[in-house]
Amino acid sequence: MDDHTLAATLAGEAGELLLGIRELGGAVGDRRSDSLLLGRLAAERPADAVLSEESPDDGDRVRESRVWIVDPLDGTREYGEPARKDWAVHVALAVDGKPAAGAVALPAEGLVLHTGRPPVLPPPPPPGTVRVALSRSRPSFEVRRLVARLGATEVPMGSAGAKAMAVVRGIADVYAHSGGQYEWDSCAPVAVAAAAGLHVSRLDGSPLIYNRPDPYLPDLLICRPELAELALKALSE
Repeated sequence: MDDHTLAATLAGEAGELLLGIRELGGAVGDRRSDSLLLGRLAAERPADAVLSEESPDDGDRVRESRVWIVDPLDGTREYGEPARKDWAVHVALAVDGKPAAGAVALPAEGLVLHTGRPPVLPPPPPPGTVRVALSRSRPSFEVRRLVARLGATEVPMGSAGAKAMAVVRGIADVYAHSGGQYEWDSCAPVAVAAAAGLHVSRLDGSPLIYNRPDPYLPDLLICRPELAELALKALSE
């Protein structure tokens, strides 16, 4: 398998596992999905490094060019609520700090979106209509301000992957986040969004760099390309 196919395959496998054990709760889901992904990556790409939310990071990965960055269960809270579908699995490969391949599985939706077959963006929304995906429980001040300045409609949902893929799928037009994320929260969504032709950056417009010694990467903007300038201006004022 090439890297794109591997990312999609592993995200799908982890998603199927999580669906089958959902009644055991998020903590068990996190551990078992992590074990599956690390085991499969060790078998398929033994020379590559791995950074996972659920496994210790000894820092050796920063010396490697190829690093898989995974979130075995993005949206543990949503996963623990059986009726919710807004949780995900992230599998991405960063090469020299840049997302090179990635997949985001939305298991409860029966979807795996990936860079091997980039999603086709739906047509842009009508002029003056902007929808912003944001946290259903704790949207930040910066995101609230963005919504107000754009005169946007709020689209609340759970996990980072679900919100990012909402833009890819045409359910929302902008996803902005501030206030704290890590590389595993955004690497796979950014890979898929960029492959689909969306704008991806930090909130100040600077590039997203991965496999740094400190994996804290607190802010993110994913949006339709025709809205990028408007969104960045609204965030900077």
